[in-house]
Amino acid sequence: MRIALLAHVRQPIAEPFMGGMEAHGWHLAAGLVARGHEVVLFASGDSDPRYQLDPVLAEHYERTFPWAEHRGSPPLIAHVDAGYEAACDRIAAGGYDVVHNNSLHRFPLAPARTARVPTVTSLHVPPFDALHWFVKESASPAHRLTVTSASQLHAWWPDGAPAQASILYNGVDPDAWPFRPEGDGGAVWCGRITANKGTHLAVAAARQAGIPLTLFGTVEEPAYWQAEVAPLLGGGIRYGGHLRAAALAAELGRASLFLFTPCWDEPFGLVAIEAMACGLPVASLDRGAAREVIAEAGVFAAPDDADALARAIPTALAIDRRVPRDRVMALFTRDLWLDGCERLYAVARAGAGRISPAAGRP
Repeated sequence: MRIALLAHVRQPIAEPFMGGMEAHGWHLAAGLVARGHEVVLFASGDSDPRYQLDPVLAEHYERTFPWAEHRGSPPLIAHVDAGYEAACDRIAAGGYDVVHNNSLHRFPLAPARTARVPTVTSLHVPPFDALHWFVKESASPAHRLTVTSASQLHAWWPDGAPAQASILYNGVDPDAWPFRPEGDGGAVWCGRITANKGTHLAVAAARQAGIPLTLFGTVEEPAYWQAEVAPLLGGGIRYGGHLRAAALAAELGRASLFLFTPCWDEPFGLVAIEAMACGLPVASLDRGAAREVIAEAGVFAAPDDADALARAIPTALAIDRRVPRDRVMALFTRDLWLDGCERLYAVARAGAGRISPAAGRP
């Protein structure tokens, strides 16, 4: 198939990944290409050049408008709208069999556009006002919608999801996150360092439990870092930087425990399954999809409660490392994820009258 992958453009689709959405887009492109599809990545122009790129914007918008999106900047909105409008027009005229929309933008959801090119839209966040109405009005036979967990499905459609919406778990390549049978006794945390990811709670819990902790990830909110995290470094708590995936996998594999501390209704938590693939049990705050994703591979504490998280750490450390690895292999591998994507592409194309639902790939 000829597939257009339409990404978000806040950050480049390139390593080291800012967060789960960037990793999702990069690995989706890599996986589909490996399966023989022709893939064009519509993303910022400073994304990974190994892919066939058709830039939505010349560079990711955080470089042009740093933090402006949080203030509803009219110039930023106009800039992004213009980029997506032109990109959607190019997709419509480009002879694509399907578009996989990860943009979190309203234009690709328009029925006039999904009627021209069968579309699968993946929703990576809880519902927010700028997109909620457009998503609700967009389902059609040629437009399928995915979420990453049951809790996210309920958040978007509390009164019941349409037939066109389904859960598609994220997946990782187990070979890229190799299992290690033993850890060094320490804990790790990774992700975007922001208040809603709860980095400070991981530090507080590790200190109380008396376990070393290494933090990995990009400092997205410098003020939060300076006020809430940096003063707590030292004495077994250290910052390991923002690493590419291979280096991060090596660091995770050496540890004994992963701390997962969402302070918002995390729709999935890709970092958790990356750590679980390496064999790390998880001590987690019980928010969003955490319990659904981690399940028997972890121990859960009340939201925002560092003391309870500290008490969960010894019990989580006692979980056999095969348990998290086996859960990933059963539910969250890249091949399972890509199989699901291909099935949805076939269903969307069938809804548009292009092929039968049973048609194979590519």
